[in-house]
Order: sequence, then C-alpha cells, then structure tokens
Amino acid sequence: MIEPIFELRYSVLPDFCMLSSRVRLVATTARLVHSLIYSSSRSFMDLKALLSSLNDFASLSFAESWDNVGLLVEPSPPHTVNTLFLTNDLTEEVMEEALQKKADLILSYHPPIFRPMKRITWKTWKERLVIRALENRVGIYSPHTAYDAAPQGVNNWLAKGLGVCTSRPIHPSKAPDYPTEGTHRVEFSVTHTQDPDKVISALKEIAGVSVTSFSARTDDEEQTRLSLNCTQQALMQVVAFLSQNRQFYQKTEILSLEKPLLLYTGMGRLCTLDESVSLETMIERIKSHLKLSHVRLALGIGKTLESPVKVVALCAGSGSSVLQGTDADLYLTGEMSHHDVLDAASQGISVILCEHSNTERGFLSDLRDMLDAHLENKINIILSETDRDPLHVI
Repeated sequence: MIEPIFELRYSVLPDFCMLSSRVRLVATTARLVHSLIYSSSRSFMDLKALLSSLNDFASLSFAESWDNVGLLVEPSPPHTVNTLFLTNDLTEEVMEEALQKKADLILSYHPPIFRPMKRITWKTWKERLVIRALENRVGIYSPHTAYDAAPQGVNNWLAKGLGVCTSRPIHPSKAPDYPTEGTHRVEFSVTHTQDPDKVISALKEIAGVSVTSFSARTDDEEQTRLSLNCTQQALMQVVAFLSQNRQFYQKTEILSLEKPLLLYTGMGRLCTLDESVSLETMIERIKSHLKLSHVRLALGIGKTLESPVKVVALCAGSGSSVLQGTDADLYLTGEMSHHDVLDAASQGISVILCEHSNTERGFLSDLRDMLDAHLENKINIILSETDRDPLHVI
C-alpha cells in the first residue's frame, strides 16, 4: 500500500492585513483581559514535567545533530515554573525584562549557549546571562532547529504568508528510532539437510540478534530462507558464524537499515501555490506576514517583478544549505551568502532576504497560543517585548 503524500495547506486573507489601529487595540485589550482572568487560576508545573510536555509538543530529536538544544541552564532542584518567557534571542536586555516579569523558565528559540564555555565570569555577555540566570533561579531552554523541523513549527508558520498552497519539507527528518531491532538485516539460505532449527538457535545466542522471518523455498532442493536483524556490534559475530559454512556465506545478503522518513517533518519547506501570482504580489504578501516595510530582493536572471511565482522554497533563518539545489521560482529566507544569492539568480531563481530573525520571531505569537493549549493553561506564557532583530534599515 502506498502512503498518501501529506500536504499542508495555507491561505492568506488580504483583508485581515488592513486592520485598523482600533481593531488592533481591541485584540490587544482582549488578550490582556484573557491573561488577567486566567493568570490567577493557573498553577505551577514542575520543571521536569514541563520539559517532558515541551518535548511531546516538538521532539528535540527533530533538531540537527550540530545544534545545541534542550535545557541549557538548570537551577538546583526542585524547580517549579509559573511563568514561561518566550523570546527569539536572549540578550542582556531581554534577560532584564525576563527577570522583571518574574520568569521561571526562558524559552529562547536561539540557544544563547552554543560553543563550549571554559569559564563563567563577568567578562562576556553570554557568561553574564548564565550567571544572572543561576543567581535568580531561572532556567534556559532552547528548541531551535527542533522547532524549524516540527510540522507545526517555524517554517510552517512562514509558509502561511504565501497564500493557498501545498507544502512539504525540503529535507525530511528521519524517525528517532529504527522500526525494528538492530541496524542491519542479514538474509541467507539453509538447506533442510543443514538443520535450520540448529542454525537459528545458534544465532539467537548472539546478543543483539533477532530472527525476523523464515520461509521455505524450492530451487534445486528445498531450502529455508532466514532473515535476521542485528546491531552493528553483533554483525561481525553473525558474519563469523556464517563464514564457517561456505554454503551459508555464499548466499548471504547484508543490508544496512535506514530509519524511516517523517514526511511532514524536516528542514525547509517547498510550497506550491494553488494559483500563480506575480513576484510583486508575493513580495507584498511576505512583507505583510512578517510586518516589514522593506525586504531585500535579487531578481533571477530573465525575471521581472511581473514574473509568475508558482513554487517557493523557504527556510527560516539562514537558508543557504537547506535551499541549495532546490528547483523553485523563488527562495525565501532570512539571510544567504553573497555567492549563494548569485548562484540562485544565475538559475533564474529570485531571492528574498528578510534578515535572519525576522523570518522567525513572528512564530512566537502562534507558539504561545499552541503551548497554552498543549499545557492546558497550567502556567503563564508571555512574550518578550524587547526582543528584536539587531539590524535595522535606515
């Protein structure tokens, strides 16, 4: 049976982009009233229980292997959390805000600790963040690329600004575990004169081996085809056992198992619009979604602002490595190197750059609402008001 391809669909309602200041005020007031009503009734969560719930929301196994995700700073236990503070970047200014708002745990999308620290002094700003967090018993947690890959994560939020489209990851994630025991599958044939039961018993004595199937086959003589899974460590013992019998080993196949792909989880998104729009229209949609007055544009060779856009490849943050080689009409990301932009443009692909964190920060509002629901309103969740992209157009 062929699995159906999972598609995510988004729509843009341009009328909503023209909200008056009065409507914005009403929405802001409603959120404030909601916060006041529920804050008094919310309880604490144990830090470990909260971390478990956060992992259920978006598994840290989705993160890239090079990333530094999870709990980065932990106050001495027991530690309970009443207020979860969300920010895209944890700067000293944002830390001061978090302390003033009595945060117990800071969820910083970007990890403030990335490279190893050899000492914790007052010398650098990142060391000072750690000191202030520990002195004030505030934990620091970072999901980063786990949220990039998650089905309900940053890249899916970014895709919502394009219009009605179908979306799939550019680089699908792999499942954290193998569907069966072991990392390798070994298959070989045993004739009935070679006592298959004895062979199976001998193999089962090797640690890390599980016989997965066997079936009778008839070629020149009746045979039993054995299939077993084994770990990397057990593989050499299996090979050593089979090589003792030349007939076994000559008919042996060894397969390296792959973890299955997660079709709607992974890095980047390839989005196909239901209806093509002009590049100029797409630029306005993106600016509206990200609440930006300006973006940077590199026109693909032979393209104009009137050129149609049907397929958009996007990656929040820094998208060069994710987008490279992807066939699309438009690349959308925060930043790319000069030469990667030239490469894309030479292929007729236009590029829109919005600055790194501008393609991420807006997700936090959606994240707050999703975490409120996921955590069943057990704790207060607030957004930083001082967090912002360090670059400005002047």
